Amino acid sequence: MRFIVPAALLFVAAIHVLPLAGVLGAARLSSLYGIAVQDPNLEILLRHRAVLFGLLAGFLGYAAFHRPLHGLALVAGLISVASFLVLAFSVGSYNQALSTVVKADVLALALLAAAALVHLFGPRSG
Repeated sequence: MRFIVPAALLFVAAIHVLPLAGVLGAARLSSLYGIAVQDPNLEILLRHRAVLFGLLAGFLGYAAFHRPLHGLALVAGLISVASFLVLAFSVGSYNQALSTVVKADVLALALLAAAALVHLFGPRSG
């Protein structure tokens, strides 16, 4: 039981580190999201988004090994994946690349929810 929360945080950190590659430019963003990034303003916003995902991934990974941060990391991860899923489902008509992200985030949401339950109601030993 004591490895459920750290494992979930590490898995979600891995999901969140993948978009960090987008900081390398429009070509990388296009391959990540299956969209043409030709507008410089969109490129700036998406590259900055990549940096923020990297920061969140770093925090989740760090928190996995620091029990006092588990609760905060679970909340951050849940907000991240749940907000993306709400946006994706409310807008709809997303492409195949974003469909893959949706599937990964559904899995992440399930893992984070299970980890949150363990964190809140599981044994406190160790």
